[in-house]
Parts: sequence; structure tokens; C-alpha cells
Amino acid sequence: MRACFMGLGYIGLPTAVVAARNGIQVHGCDINPEIVAKTMKGELHFVEPVLGDYLKETVANGKLKASVTPEVSDTYLIVVPTPFKENHEPDIKYVQSASEMVLPLLKEGDLFIIESTSPVGTTELMAKMIFNKRPELNGKIYIAYCPERVLPGNIVYELEHNDRVIGGIDEASTEKAAAFYSMFVKGRLHRTNARTAEMCKLTENSSRDIEIAFANELSIMCDKAGINVWELINLANRHPRVHILRPGCGVGGHCIAVDPYFLTADFPAESQLISKAREVNNYKAFWCAEKIHKAAVEFENSNGRKPSIALMGLAFKPDIDDLRESPAQHIVGRVCQTCSSCELYISEPYVKEHKVFRLTPYREAYEKADIVVFLVGHKYFAGLSGTNAEGKKILDFCGITVKTGNEKNTSDIRNKAGGNKNGSALPGSIGR
Repeated sequence: MRACFMGLGYIGLPTAVVAARNGIQVHGCDINPEIVAKTMKGELHFVEPVLGDYLKETVANGKLKASVTPEVSDTYLIVVPTPFKENHEPDIKYVQSASEMVLPLLKEGDLFIIESTSPVGTTELMAKMIFNKRPELNGKIYIAYCPERVLPGNIVYELEHNDRVIGGIDEASTEKAAAFYSMFVKGRLHRTNARTAEMCKLTENSSRDIEIAFANELSIMCDKAGINVWELINLANRHPRVHILRPGCGVGGHCIAVDPYFLTADFPAESQLISKAREVNNYKAFWCAEKIHKAAVEFENSNGRKPSIALMGLAFKPDIDDLRESPAQHIVGRVCQTCSSCELYISEPYVKEHKVFRLTPYREAYEKADIVVFLVGHKYFAGLSGTNAEGKKILDFCGITVKTGNEKNTSDIRNKAGGNKNGSALPGSIGR
């Protein structure tokens, strides 16, 4: 079996590596020559546990190769980004471009799979494009949609063990795709049609966005009412049928922060709740930035000088280097504008260098700051608030300093509320 992966990003590369480790001869294709070069050296271009060792192994044994152009294969997977335009309409130009790149290589009996998050009907649209340009392939190749559902930081395990939804443009395509995924997926394979599979992916992430929006809205109300939101959620989650997520500084990542717009664009009148959840989660980042600015003004009024501020974390979730759609990064940018005369220390331990912000080691940032703002719950930050904290103003938007004294079983609460398989918290800033 030969498989060509179009896209070697946060999903394409891990999936290619997992497939290669299970006996599939993989050719990875990416338009970024730097990513291709790193891949061929067995080097990751992002942070992901375990994956680095597996990549080196599959490159060394020849099971995985990469280039900027696709090669003839038996199965072609489209695993490219699907951004949205300024008006929040989805943009499938990368899906179409990648599909057109493999179009000349397709032959009878081949399997064509889209994994990229896509608007409902995209798989059928690409099938129409293929058959219009290659009419001799009509009815002779298999076309399906199969979305991923993984959590950064645990991708390799989840690629192998999570259930998959597989939807073909016909029953034969569904079965052909299921046979392919059965080669490396240990989870159950749920068969359906392409449109339902596309809608399933959008539904999953929109549901998560709504759940997070409730937690974020609750945190804003509790702040106004003088109530500890973390204690409140722990108490409310004692109810056997209540599982409220932990609030954060917004929602980030290239799934939860993006996918709901695919539904609001196609179903504007029908997606009222989904649209409102997006507004709430976007507003939470603005709210956090205003809280920081207010704290800076209060400090100056009380001390007669501008404060130094540590902004802790830029990633969209804990313990990764992924900055896509990160609310923390947006907040830092906003604070740089509103508190430009303050001494700002920006820390992101998972990123060596940022193209906009000058980064400071996290311990140094904490020690020098009058106001410490925890935006992301990185493991490196745990316990910092207990050291040299005298006189510091702590703003904790991710719950990393929280001890309410009411936890019945923290890991149980977090897992029921949507935590990952390691039992870590899922704050509102998490996405995929």
C-alpha cells in the first residue's frame, strides 16, 4: 500500500508517521520546502510528544519520504488547512489546490480521502471537479471524507485509538476508506455518507465551543458578583449530571475557534446559539485584556509609577507551541497597545523566538513583574505564584494557581468536564 499525504502540518505529519509505522509506504508532500527538508532529516517542525522519535524511525527505515510534489500512490489524503476569510466564510482553496495537484496521478482503483475540515458538500464538490477533468475515472475510483479528532499533546495515541467517522460518496468508497484506516486505527470505524461525516466534524467542535462559552460567560458574571468561579464550578460539578468546563481567556486552535464559522456561514438563520457562543468566546479575550489594563492603571494610581507586567503564555493550550488562533497571543498584542509605557515581559517557554514579541524566560519574567498574568496553564508555570509572590498582583485567567479546597476528586471532575486522557484540565482557551 502506497499513500500520499498532501500536507505535513499538525495533523498530516502525525498521521503519515502513524501510517508508516503500520506498514504503509508513505510519501509526504508539502509546499513549504523547509518543512520537507526537516521531515527528511527526521526533525519535527512543531512540539508533539513521542512523534519525534517515530518520525526519525520511519525516515530511517525508508517508510516515509517527503518532497514538494506528490508521487503516484494507491491512496491520496488531503490534509491541508481550511482557513476562513475576513467575513468568516470558509475558504477551501487549499483543499482544491491539493486535489488538483494529485489529479494527473489518479488511476483506476485509487482511493481519494479528504481529512481537512470542510463545509458540508466539499467532498462531493471535489468529486465533481475530478470527474469533470478526468471523466474516464467516473465510477472507477473511491472518494471519501474522514475527519480527524485529536488533541495536540496526545496526537499519536489518539490517532491510533480514537474512533473514526468515515463517509464515502457511495457505499463502495466508504468501505474502501474503512479498509485503509483499519490498517492503523485501533478505534471503531463508523460508516456513514460524506455529507454526514463533514457535518459531524463541524458539530463536534461547535458543541465544544458552546460548552466553553458557558464557562467563559460564567467567569465574567462571577467576577462582577465577587464569586470565585473555580470554587463555584467545582461545587456545581458535584451534581451527577452537571459537567461544566473550566474557563480560560478565550478559545484558540484551528478547530474549535474556526469550525463553527463553517456552520454560521452556510446556515446563518439556523445557527443562533453557535453564533452567540463564538461572540462570547471572542469577547472573553477582549475582557481579559481590559482587566489587565485596569490592573495597570490601579497600580500606577497606588504606587505613583508604571507597573512591570509579566504575560505568561502565548500558545492556544497548555504545553504545546501551537499559536494558531491563540487568544493569549491576541491579548498580549492588545496589552502592548494599551500598556505600551509599561515594562512588559512576555514569556512562552515552548517557543524559541517570536516574529513580533521579544520573549523573556518565564522565571525572569515572573520575578521582575509587579503584575503577573497567567494566560496559559503551562506546566512550567505551576507553583510560580507561591515563590516570591509578596507584593505581586496575580491575574489568573487559566486556573493554574487555583486551590478552592472543595475538590472531591480533581482528575474526575476534569475528565468528566472534557479533560484529556492524562486528566489535565481543559480551560476555555483550548481548541484543536
